Parts: sequence; structure tokens; C-alpha cells
Amino acid sequence: MAKKRLLLIGGGHAHMVTLANLQTFADKGFDVTVIQPSDYHYYSGMGPGMLGGTYSPDDIRFATRKVVEGRGGVFLRDKAVSIDADKQVVHLENSDQEIPYDVLSCNAGSYVPRDTVSADSPEIFTVKPIEGLLAAKQKILSISKERSINVAIVGGGPSSIEIAGNVFQLGQQRCVHKPNIYLFAGRKLLSRVPERIGNLARISLTDRGVHVLEGTYVRDITAGQVSLENGRSYDADVIFPAVGVKPSPIFARSGLPVGPDGGLLVNRFLQSTAHANIFGGGDCIYFEPEPLDKVGVYAVRQNPVLYHNMMASLEGAALQAFDPGGKYLLIYNLGSDTGILCKWSLIFSGKLAFRIKDYIDRKFMQKFQSME
Repeated sequence: MAKKRLLLIGGGHAHMVTLANLQTFADKGFDVTVIQPSDYHYYSGMGPGMLGGTYSPDDIRFATRKVVEGRGGVFLRDKAVSIDADKQVVHLENSDQEIPYDVLSCNAGSYVPRDTVSADSPEIFTVKPIEGLLAAKQKILSISKERSINVAIVGGGPSSIEIAGNVFQLGQQRCVHKPNIYLFAGRKLLSRVPERIGNLARISLTDRGVHVLEGTYVRDITAGQVSLENGRSYDADVIFPAVGVKPSPIFARSGLPVGPDGGLLVNRFLQSTAHANIFGGGDCIYFEPEPLDKVGVYAVRQNPVLYHNMMASLEGAALQAFDPGGKYLLIYNLGSDTGILCKWSLIFSGKLAFRIKDYIDRKFMQKFQSME
């Protein structure tokens, strides 16, 4: 009898427990393959800190390929572009090979929409993939050796304030000529969170010289320029579109049921509503029982459930339901060793908030980097 095959798309947060226990699948006679565009998976929660210089690339990434191959699995460095659920195969971007599966789990992540971007340009860096932040850092440092640089961040959400604060930190610590930083926040900075958080972020950034523009939206982003709906335009040497994220388009492209945001539609078992042998977690899913925020905490909470359900599906055992849990701790890294912390009614900013985030993030990384 042929071995059953487990296929993972992505080695991100929601698959960490599965990767740590990959040898268990091999020991039970199952073949495991992992598809990922890079040998490494970067932890997005520490990406802005890498941009600002707090962390090195090695501090914020997991050696996915090394872990997979060291535990008896097969690693394919490629991008999964479509799923044929009837034939039970996945198609790759750079190969005609069809990758078969008996059970498939998707942690395909998300991307930043480029709706307002009119041109592909070396000045434009989206916040995902995280490797782009490293390239942006190098460009800022390179230009700032010669002259002052204009940096534009488009978007009023959490990623935009973290990028702005960490570009400021980079400028203070590493740049010969300090950057001019413009944050185009749309109607209002952090409009979807408690107002006090937005006020604290605004004060922190403006006190350090970041220009926070509210009350108008960006109409167009072209090479070297940001144009607003109010008719004004700003020159920029580096531009970060940070307008939120959308789930990977692989599911809609494959004709699988998706939620309103395009994420794989899953039930309470993190299982496709149409195909019992397809699972998913993290930013790429839409949880049918209740919409979930695009935050890493849910991927972390999904870890043990996905691991259990993959194994159960291979063995014909009972599945486990996912409970999203209650309120989660929210901490923003605003650079300069400062942050904003929020949980329930507790909201405060300053160095203590950053130290708490730094401790939690480093502990998380150490736990799974120890797999290597």
C-alpha cells in the first residue's frame, strides 16, 4: 500500500508545531512535503524592528528547509500557485511538476494590495514579504550617505506606525543625513482601534518629527511620488504601501470556497467547507464561525489544532475544534525602544511596552529556532 502524503503550503506561524513534530509523521509512515518560496520563514511581528536595526535577519527567521529535511520531510523551494482539489495536487510557479497529497494544510499567508500603485519601481517596498523591509533599509542607508532622503508610508494602520517609528530609529542611529518621514494616514490614524491608542501613536511620532497627514487619502503612487486626493503631491525616495493585507489569492484562483476577503473558507475544525482533506490557518483563511483579525496570535493558537487535525485526518481519527479564545495582548513597536500596549482597558505607551513585546517575541523565536 502506498504511503499517505501530507503536504504543507508554507512553514509559517500556524505550522510551527507541526514542523516541530514532523518526525512523528515520518515515524508513522507518512510522507511529508513542505512548499515555501524561501528556505526561511520570517516572523512578521519583528519585521519593523529589523528595519529599524533592533534585530538582525537571523534574529527574526526560522530555517524552515533545515528543519523539514532534518526531520525526514521533503522541502520544495517554490511558490504554490493553484490547488486542484479533485485530483488532489498542487501546482507550482517554477515547475510543471504536480505535487500530490492525501491531506493538505495551507499557511499561505497574505499580501499587501497594490491598488493605488501605478508602477513597479525600485522605490516602492511593501511590508510583505518581510525580506523587502531589509532591502528598503539598505536603500535608505545608501541614499542617506549622500543627502537627506524622503520616506513615505501610505496607510493609517498598525504596520504604518511601526514602519514610521522604526525608519526614524534607523535614521537616528545609522543615517548620515536624517530622513524626512511622511505618514499618509487616510481619514484618521489607527481609526479601527480605541482612540487613545491612536492619540498615543500620533504624539509619539510627531514628537520625533514624523509628519502625520490625516483627513485625505492617497490617490496614486508612482515612481518617486505620492499623490493625494486633495491635489497635493509629495516626492519620495522610498515608499511603503502599508494599507493592510489580504489573504493569498491561491484559493480563489483554484475555485475553492472563500470568505468575503478571499481567504480559504474553513469550519470550526480549520477544515475547508468543501474538501475534508484540506486545512488552513493564519492570515490565509476565513474562519466561518466568526471573522478573525489578521494578527499572529490566532495563527499561534491554531498551531496545536492544525497539528492534531492533520494527523487525525491521515489516521481516520476525530478532529478537534478550534477555539479562538478571548482578548489578546496587542503591542506596537514604535522604534526608539518605545511601544504601545493594549489589553482590555489597559493602554499605555513607553519603553516598558516595548520591553514586554521584545521579551515575548524573542522567547517565541528561541522556542522554535531551537528546532534547528
